[in-house]
Amino acid sequence: MLFWIITGVIAFVAAALLAVALVRGRTGAEAPAAYDLRVYRDQLKEVERDLARGVINAEDAERTKAEISRRILAADAQVQAGGETGGQPEGLGRGLAIVLGMALVAGSVGLYWSLGAPGYGDLGLKHRIDLAKDAHDTRPNQAEAEAQMPPGNPMGEPPANYVELVEKLRKAVADRPGDLQGYQLLARNEAALGNFQQAYQAQQRVLSIKGDAAAAQDYIDYADLMILAAGGYVSPEAETALLAALSREPRNGAARYYMGLMLIQTGRPDQAFRAWDRLLREGPADAPWIQPIRAQIEDAAMRAGVEYALPPEPGLKGPSQEDMQAAGEMSAEDRQEMIRGMVSQLADRLATDGGTPDEWARLISAYGVLGELDKARSIWNEAQMVFKDRPDALETVRAGAQRAGLQ
Repeated sequence: MLFWIITGVIAFVAAALLAVALVRGRTGAEAPAAYDLRVYRDQLKEVERDLARGVINAEDAERTKAEISRRILAADAQVQAGGETGGQPEGLGRGLAIVLGMALVAGSVGLYWSLGAPGYGDLGLKHRIDLAKDAHDTRPNQAEAEAQMPPGNPMGEPPANYVELVEKLRKAVADRPGDLQGYQLLARNEAALGNFQQAYQAQQRVLSIKGDAAAAQDYIDYADLMILAAGGYVSPEAETALLAALSREPRNGAARYYMGLMLIQTGRPDQAFRAWDRLLREGPADAPWIQPIRAQIEDAAMRAGVEYALPPEPGLKGPSQEDMQAAGEMSAEDRQEMIRGMVSQLADRLATDGGTPDEWARLISAYGVLGELDKARSIWNEAQMVFKDRPDALETVRAGAQRAGLQ
């Protein structure tokens, strides 16, 4: 209430000063016609001096004095009619004062209502940081986030024969609780079916079997599946997995991207922007986290109060920001079709122009996620021929084959 009282008084005072200036007009100041009158009288005296010096004759002097006298009479009439306001219509001044005063007050309130935050107190930096910490500490856990997810499979209905194969795999690993490869395969196939909860539970079993030997990527996969199960929300459990990955590999790009996403969700866009800006500059341009960062970093910068221009996208083009926004508005079936289209474009380009080992690995992995294992295997076989003389490149592609469950 105090805020509105103060702003109301300020707006009223400003409107009152403006109204006084408009109503009183030019009170106390010399009217333009009065200045003209003084000039004409000086001119009349100058004509008398020119006549006395013989510069002009008597006939020209009389004609000039007559014209100047006419102007003096007209200017004097204007001065008399203008009064203290210099001729400004009083009614017009009052009307304009009322209109501008109302516009000033109403415009100020409307502008604040649009750009401000009515009802909120002053949020100092320390208070905002405290609020963000509280939001981080009290945010929903994984189970609570999953309970808010809409029913249905986000990946659409899978083929019946594929579901049958995965069901057999579930039964097989249930009888072999220490089967590492079996649980790894189950996690990938559950994810391909859109069963992200079952997928991260299988990945959790992978971590349990590996124990201290679990690598950063194992924890990244676990966190990634939990985040997918929660619709993009980074829960406390997913954060714990990300921190475990970073403790093993501090510069892991995927973990740093997801930590930035968590910071956005808990009210620290400033920290998220700094983390994503570093990741974007570090690259590589075809890293899987680059496009999601490009789609979100401008909003993070705006919320952090940072003037930021997104750098041009180098080299290989992935999904644009418009593609990411369009995908968010699609149904699960349309989104899946769009992904298949992008994968198909990448496959066509690699077949005609070739590409980097990372691109081959990403294509194989993408086919694995889509459940098209025959295509993934075909690409893997072709890649082995392409990179047979480059063992280091072949290892990069092999990682994609492993993610697709081919090895």
